[in-house]
Amino acid sequence: MPDELQDNTEPSSLKRELGLLSVFSIVSGTMISSGLFVLPGPAYKLAGPAVILSYAIASVLIIPVMFSKMELGTAMPRSGGSYFFIDRSLGPLAGTVAGLANWLSISLKAAFALVGMGALAASLLITDDPRVFEAVFKAVAVAGCIFFGIINLFSSEGTGRLQVVMVFGLLFAIVIFVVAGILYMQGPEIGPAVIERYVPFAPHGWGAVFAVAGMVFVSYGGLTKVVDVSEEIRNPARNLPLGIFLAFLIVSTLYVVVVSVTVATVDGSILENSLVPISLGAQVSMGKWGAIIISAGALFAFATTANAGILSASRSPLAMSRDGLLPKFFSVIGSRSGTPYVSILITMLFIIFVVVFLSIENLIKTASTMFLVMFMLENLSIMIMRHSGIQNYRPTFRVPFYPWLQIFAIIIYGFLIAEMGEVPIILTTGFAALAGVWYLAYVGRKINRESAFVYLVKNILARDFSRSGLEEELKQITIERDEIQLDRFDRLVKEAVVLDLDGAINAKEFFTELSAALAPRINLAAEQLYHLFLKRERESSTVMRPGLAIPHVIVEGKEIFDLALVRCREGITFSELHQPVTTVFVLIGSQDERNYHLRALMSIAHIVEEEGFDKRWLDARGIENLRDVVLLSGRRRG
Repeated sequence: MPDELQDNTEPSSLKRELGLLSVFSIVSGTMISSGLFVLPGPAYKLAGPAVILSYAIASVLIIPVMFSKMELGTAMPRSGGSYFFIDRSLGPLAGTVAGLANWLSISLKAAFALVGMGALAASLLITDDPRVFEAVFKAVAVAGCIFFGIINLFSSEGTGRLQVVMVFGLLFAIVIFVVAGILYMQGPEIGPAVIERYVPFAPHGWGAVFAVAGMVFVSYGGLTKVVDVSEEIRNPARNLPLGIFLAFLIVSTLYVVVVSVTVATVDGSILENSLVPISLGAQVSMGKWGAIIISAGALFAFATTANAGILSASRSPLAMSRDGLLPKFFSVIGSRSGTPYVSILITMLFIIFVVVFLSIENLIKTASTMFLVMFMLENLSIMIMRHSGIQNYRPTFRVPFYPWLQIFAIIIYGFLIAEMGEVPIILTTGFAALAGVWYLAYVGRKINRESAFVYLVKNILARDFSRSGLEEELKQITIERDEIQLDRFDRLVKEAVVLDLDGAINAKEFFTELSAALAPRINLAAEQLYHLFLKRERESSTVMRPGLAIPHVIVEGKEIFDLALVRCREGITFSELHQPVTTVFVLIGSQDERNYHLRALMSIAHIVEEEGFDKRWLDARGIENLRDVVLLSGRRRG
């Protein structure tokens, strides 16, 4: 073990070691695998040259879940992201099914990539003995799993660095292939043959084009797996969506371009029967060295998928264990490495078992079906979180064209699941049933966590209900995400008097109620404080702008400073010259706190000028939510 087992009464946080380049590389590495190096041949057989369009359509179909995960990931950057989103929005039963499905599907994809890597290595052997071939490819696959597992065990930063190196090696090989192919096609004797290979463009009809789009869609599934390690990303509000989007643009373009070049350079009768279509194209345009370069690229592709797969898959058991859905030991984190090494080890053992004992090709469609089910649930999660009324759901990226994009995605992903066939659907349903049994036997009696769905139902059926634990959790997540270091003003807000007044009132009535609440805190008579407020208001109005007032008074004594937050939806009338005030910040301080008084005024100015402040303030459900509006502001602190 890389670390001694640490006291796990409260699981420690994972280290934020992954930057933008690592995010880009994890996303790119999980996207480029068998979908590029194997699938174009079988896909061409079904769709003809229009397979190029199938890949383009598939890239469009991934956009809804890409955007949804970008929003959910920036709002809740937590390990096991896919599980965490579904659990917090739909509840622990859905979370249990989603978490186990996420772990299983990613692990199977990683195992499939390791088998591809082993098969590529075994193909170099000069032997026709199938037993030798199988022994070699399984040995290489197991060795690869152990190697990448060890890298993951010791540091997520080391995993990220290795991923960067492998991904850029892979991209380099692909770019060489594309450039060489384009130059080859420009030869005077080749040009006419290239055109002929594109005609007829869709020999099997347009229905086949869309069917193949569903087949190659899973090639893009790795695009969203980086959210499972979002807790380990530096500045996730920026690096997570930017890394995903850059990888999507570059890799989806490469998919279409590489398939186009392959169709143009390889004869169709050969291409449709090949499981190494890109290598064939490279051999045509660059000869033997081209095949070697692409074989190296394929090796990098399988390796990056396996490396990122182990990293992502191991975070689901970690997150589920933290929440009590799995035994506690899954959430053990190394004190020096900062990695969940128990979860990584169990994931490694499962992958090795699959590689050695199972025919995982038969399970890939099931894994793909699970991915699609997860995608549907995540798009549903966006809709639940948006409509729940939970104020502390504060993503830094918001899905465009909401909710139509989510509705479209749920329908189209349901259609793709139906196209997978009976066996994957039966296996997926059976797996969900087993996960449900685990929930009833192990989880149900221990977990009483309120989801956004429950909050939504309460919001519809009841006017008044207690604050949700999810709101407090989302507040803490936002504080960690934005790296908010609470200063003196924040501490004042946490201890401040907060008044949420019903009905319209005038200034005198307001100052009476305010003085009664504040006077005991500063050892002053309520009537005396009331007169101080009136005197200050007569000297000059404390209404700063329409809807906002900042009454502030100086009291006798030393080291006295206090704050009150007030909301009155119907409005407080300070004078006939100003419209009723809905937002009030009250400052009370002694003369020696004059300098801090000015700093507090500056903090308030930054808070109220923040975009969306007025709406959040008026929509806040209760006193603690009003506090949260101020505490989670993006003002400068220090």
